[in-house]
Amino acid sequence: MNLIKYLLLTPILFGTIMSNVNAKSFVYITDQVDIPMREDKNFSNNIIRSFSSGEKLYILKATKDGWTQVKYKNLIGWVISRYLSNNPPARVKLDKLKKKYNSNQLLSIKQDKRNKILEKQVKMLKNQNTKLFIQKNKSKAEKQHIEKIYKDALQLEHSNEKLSTKILQLKAEIKILENNNTATQNYSSRNWFITGGLVLLFGVIIGLILSNFVNRRRY
Repeated sequence: MNLIKYLLLTPILFGTIMSNVNAKSFVYITDQVDIPMREDKNFSNNIIRSFSSGEKLYILKATKDGWTQVKYKNLIGWVISRYLSNNPPARVKLDKLKKKYNSNQLLSIKQDKRNKILEKQVKMLKNQNTKLFIQKNKSKAEKQHIEKIYKDALQLEHSNEKLSTKILQLKAEIKILENNNTATQNYSSRNWFITGGLVLLFGVIIGLILSNFVNRRRY
């Protein structure tokens, strides 16, 4: 037993292990084998429990004989110093990398979902923008059509005003012509009446003359 202990705890390892152990407050079980925690610094039947690779322990005291007193939760015991490391073992690093990778994968999946949602929103906004553009052009065309109708209506109203004025003028002229025609008819009737009277008077005079003439020839 003493020979094994002597072989394990060589002076070459002391300086390296002590410098590594004292560098940090925490150390890790290496990724070689499961390491036992013992009640005291000997290899008798005093194992408290075993630690697997990567287990994190709190350093209480490091000695020059190759042992380190550590604490794990409420347990305190001794572990061979050369099985301790200031850095996590490769397996722990790998597990962390796997967790990080899985976390990144989840983030990537979530981001892909967000991207798809954003793509749908962008597509929807583009469709809305297209509809608005079409509606804008339609409204512009309708506006131009309404402006044309309004302009034509103004021109028609102006033409109607001119036509109304012309109609009034024509009515006035017709009234004047009617008045003139009435006056002409009255004048013609009066002339015919005078002419008839004159003709009648002339006939009477002729009759009287002829009657006198006939009477004279008898006598």
